[in-house]
Amino acid sequence: MKNKRVDTLVSYLIITAGSIIMAAGIYFFKFPNNFSTGGVSAMSMILAAVAPVLTAAEYMMIINILLLVVGLLVFGKGFAFKTIYSSMLMSICTRLFEVVIPLEHALTNQKLLELVFAIGLTAVGSALIFNEKASSGGTDIVAMILKKYTNLNIGRALLYTDIILAVASFWVFDIETGMFSVLGLIMKAFVVDNVIDGINLSKCFTIITDKDQEICEFINRELHRGATVSVCSGAFTGENRKMIITVLNRGQAVQLKQFIKETDKHAFTVITNSSDILGKGFRTVV
Repeated sequence: MKNKRVDTLVSYLIITAGSIIMAAGIYFFKFPNNFSTGGVSAMSMILAAVAPVLTAAEYMMIINILLLVVGLLVFGKGFAFKTIYSSMLMSICTRLFEVVIPLEHALTNQKLLELVFAIGLTAVGSALIFNEKASSGGTDIVAMILKKYTNLNIGRALLYTDIILAVASFWVFDIETGMFSVLGLIMKAFVVDNVIDGINLSKCFTIITDKDQEICEFINRELHRGATVSVCSGAFTGENRKMIITVLNRGQAVQLKQFIKETDKHAFTVITNSSDILGKGFRTVV
């Protein structure tokens, strides 16, 4: 029970960090440059430009609240509290930034540099949130509703929406802003998945050795990981040797490589990267 509470606390701390990072990326880099790379932030910027009765941060908070209310009405108790928490925290932080640190212009005159930070920070933030089985709300809620009631290809529908918002920036703002928005949209398509993969990256070891007992003991006792051992034979020599398969994080991988080097210089080791490991000690199957 205690471990579950600790895990929940850590999960919410990660979501909190992700939401604040996203808010910083949106307020300090997207809003001042009008980078309309999709989602509620892009809608808010366009609305603030077309109907400047509210600021972009205020529009974003209102839209997110409305979407959360719709989500609660549609899904009831089944609507994820983590998504509500993340969406509201991100909106509140963006508004607080606006009140505490008002910006009249972009931080620098280097738009490409600011676009990199805008996409990078929001990608890192959303990756942290997604990794805790939550989302930042916004258009994700629309996707959840469409998925429940229609047979639409949700990913494609959201992509088309983002493209429309990016293209709209050509007319609402100017050609340069529109071009940067389209470029940002393309960057976003690749960066988020790569950041998530980087967070979950593990090292998969396949070790063929005669020192299987020593290596397995090191994996079990020093690294506190498991391993699978099987007998294999060389195609050329026909000699039987042991094959060890184990999966470790990056820090543990460095330790195991050094231990293998010291223990069995003739060991044949293949190390591959994977970000999709399911099982005890890694991701659970949901």
